[in-house]
Amino acid sequence: MEYLVQQADIDLLRMAGLSEEDLAHSVRVAEKALEIAGRTGAQVDLELVGRGALFHDLGKAKTHAIEHGRIGAELGQALGLPAAVTAIMEKHIRGGLTPAEAEELGLPVKDYTLSRLEERIIIYADRLVDIITDGLVELHDEREAESRFEEFLRTIPKYGKNAPTLARYLNYHGEIQAMIEKGRQA
Repeated sequence: MEYLVQQADIDLLRMAGLSEEDLAHSVRVAEKALEIAGRTGAQVDLELVGRGALFHDLGKAKTHAIEHGRIGAELGQALGLPAAVTAIMEKHIRGGLTPAEAEELGLPVKDYTLSRLEERIIIYADRLVDIITDGLVELHDEREAESRFEEFLRTIPKYGKNAPTLARYLNYHGEIQAMIEKGRQA
């Protein structure tokens, strides 16, 4: 089953007040996440990947601060989005925080760990789109962002954030790239 980004979802994001810049980012993340999901060869819920990626930054309609994940999840619930999508919105901050990290950042104390492969694909795609959009790689060679992912995260603090976040992102990168490689060899 193929899933494509739905115009009705894009319209919903606009209606909720997401800026055109943030909307463009969200569409690119959805497209990249779906492309990566396809390359993994894994059995994933493509609608969840597409919609979770598209709505992940809905909270930026209200704030670009770290609590945009929590706010986005609340907005998503009010819009009637599925719980699996709102969970992605809430948990995507820094790739899935531990309760201690959440407390340190002033967020509600709970486990934000990304337990589903769909969630990890979305967060990986989000970081890749940031690297691509920021011009660190040529637009015609987006795969360079994947091949140089670790280098960018280790050398540019805004991508790796801090040690726990960096470790999470690098684990997702390793997991997903291993799946892609296994699929190429099959």
